Amino acid sequence: MFSKNFQRKYALTDQGLRNVRKGAFWTVIVNLVVMAGMGILYLLMGGFMGTLTEGASLPGPLLFAGLTVLFVVLSFVTHLQQYQATYGLVYNEVKATRLSLAERLRKLPLGYFGKRDLADLTETIMGDVNRMEHVWSHVLGYLRGAYISTAIIAVCLLVYDWRLTIACLWGVPVAFVLLFGARKLTARASERTKAAALRVSDGIQEALENVREIRAANQEARYLEGLNQKIDEHEKVTIRGELGTGIFVNAASVIMRLGVATTILVGADLILSGQIDFMLLFLFLLVITRVYAPFDQSLALIAEMFVSQVSADRINEIYDTPAAKGADAFKPQGHDIVFEHVGFSYDKKKVLDGVSFTAKEGEVTALVGPSGSGKSTCARLAARLWEISEGTIQVGGVDISTVDPEVLLTDYSMVFQDVVLFDDTVMENIRLGRRGATDEEVRAAAEAANCDEFVRRLPQGYDTPIGENGARLSGGERQRISIARALLKNAPIVLLDEATASLDVENETKVQEALSRLLRGKTVLVIAHRMRTVAGADHIVVLENGRVAEEGTPAELMERGGLYRRMVELQSESAQWQLNAVR
Repeated sequence: MFSKNFQRKYALTDQGLRNVRKGAFWTVIVNLVVMAGMGILYLLMGGFMGTLTEGASLPGPLLFAGLTVLFVVLSFVTHLQQYQATYGLVYNEVKATRLSLAERLRKLPLGYFGKRDLADLTETIMGDVNRMEHVWSHVLGYLRGAYISTAIIAVCLLVYDWRLTIACLWGVPVAFVLLFGARKLTARASERTKAAALRVSDGIQEALENVREIRAANQEARYLEGLNQKIDEHEKVTIRGELGTGIFVNAASVIMRLGVATTILVGADLILSGQIDFMLLFLFLLVITRVYAPFDQSLALIAEMFVSQVSADRINEIYDTPAAKGADAFKPQGHDIVFEHVGFSYDKKKVLDGVSFTAKEGEVTALVGPSGSGKSTCARLAARLWEISEGTIQVGGVDISTVDPEVLLTDYSMVFQDVVLFDDTVMENIRLGRRGATDEEVRAAAEAANCDEFVRRLPQGYDTPIGENGARLSGGERQRISIARALLKNAPIVLLDEATASLDVENETKVQEALSRLLRGKTVLVIAHRMRTVAGADHIVVLENGRVAEEGTPAELMERGGLYRRMVELQSESAQWQLNAVR
């Protein structure tokens, strides 16, 4: 009943599966204890009827009192255990699932995050897990326990009278056949609702991220109109889905409750024909007041169990994505980076095709070429941030696809044009380069990166919070903090993605000074768009349409008169361009 398929279907961890089993077990016990309470009432009614018909005194008042006390105690204990098994344990399951998803995401290649945006992943970790929490706590254990306890009660009732048993319980299977028959319709409605919800989340996130651009273009009204349309559509889709589900759920509840009427009708007919006595009918009426109770909560939320399949599939999609794995040890012979016939495709589009080159240790190797030629892709593949489709990439003779990415990245420092900082102090943002570094080591790296100059002007120095993504700093200051991180890490391989492209002349000079300290004696792979940036490079690889067009020293490439020389000449011409005043 609780197989691996069941576990996957509802995105349960191993502990979560055990929790559902516990919840079902204690639900069965609670339901049987409640039925035992009905048995006490039956005995009490039997004794009372005996005093009316035979004139005898009510037998065993102490016995009934004792049974009542026992029932109260058992009811309290079993309900407490059921609550802990169905709610208390599930809250831990929610925590475990979110941590498990976060851990899984941490191990996925970065290329995966280009397929699912931030709003989508946030909705999975928060919204989808929250929906599954309701199913784990309110439905699975209760519903499975109700199945089992009702089956046990049905067997016991058959001992008394099979006709009344059928009259009492026929509505249960019919109701669930109706609900499960409508499951596909409910699932499709859920998919439409989830898609509409994601469009709303994407719209809100987009508005928050681009609020300056929207205002600068004076498009607030137009953008909000589009966002309101998405919200209205989500509301309509949700209402339609809830209405359709509600019709089936309420129809099932009505059908199940018809068992009360059929029990009374069949029981009255059997009494009139002399086949049973009133006390047997009374027993079934007592049972029927409680036999449907276990299904009440499940029925109210069973639709959520159906629509949860969409959420479970989204969670499983993360688990099913192959993680980037490899050996826990990385012992290269030097740090030369060697590309051998490397190919890479993104969404079935060929980005790199047969790329081969070597970035030698102690040298600066520059990747240049037109936009879209594959420069940034090569840098990401070199650090195994993405997985190659063809060929091999080696570092010091070791195929990087055989090394765990986190182990591999201990030998890499990266400085990109788009710096990512955290809403923390200057000190902690730099310390991200090497956790456990002392304050003195952090300050030394900051001074080497020319950070000390602007940090002294901050209100609290290195302990000054810099805001979300360094909002309180300039572009050049943020870039220097990024370089300070790389200096603190002191890795033998450095990847640079046009780290000075967006800086003014003064800041560019300071950042270049910091970079010169960072690059000494290391394997350096530079992505460059401005040719003057790589004029002093030891080796240049020119990419065009995902292939190596030419490579060599700057002087050799200028002599050949190929793509590199053409790019240098074009940029030299553009440098002479000036804005003339309109008269």
